[in-house]
Amino acid sequence: MKTVFELLAALASGLFTGGALFMHFVEHPARMELGPAMAVPSFAAMYKRAAKMQPLLAFLSFFGGAAAWFGGANAWWLIGGIIMGSLFPYTIVMMLPLNKELTDPGLDKNSPRTLELLDRWGNLHKYRAFTALVAFVVFLLLLRCA
Repeated sequence: MKTVFELLAALASGLFTGGALFMHFVEHPARMELGPAMAVPSFAAMYKRAAKMQPLLAFLSFFGGAAAWFGGANAWWLIGGIIMGSLFPYTIVMMLPLNKELTDPGLDKNSPRTLELLDRWGNLHKYRAFTALVAFVVFLLLLRCA
C-alpha cells in the first residue's frame, strides 16, 4: 500500500507542477500580451476551472506523501507532502484576495491598477510553480532510489 501512496504523491505533484509551469511560462504571458481588457476575462475563465483542479492535486500529493511516510516510507515522503501542502496557506493568504479582485465584475479592466494586479498575480504564481517543482523532483528522486 505504501507504493500506491508514493505513486499518488508523485503523480499528483507532477500534474500540479505541469499545470503550474504551463501557466507560468505559456498561459499567463500570452494573456498579458492581450492587454488587461482581454486578460481579465481570460483570467476569470481560467481561474474558475483551475480552482477545482489545483487544490485537489495539491491535496492528493500531500496526502500521498504523508500516507506513504505513515506506511513506512522514509521522512522525505512526508517532507515532499508538506512542501505540496504549503501551497494551501500560501494560496489562501497571498493569492485568494488577488484572485477575488481579478474576478470582481466591477473591476475596471482598462485601469492601470488592473495591469498591476495581473503582474502581481504572475509574480506570486511563480512561487507556486517553483514549490511544486521542488516537491515533484523530491518525489522523482525518491522513486528512483526505491
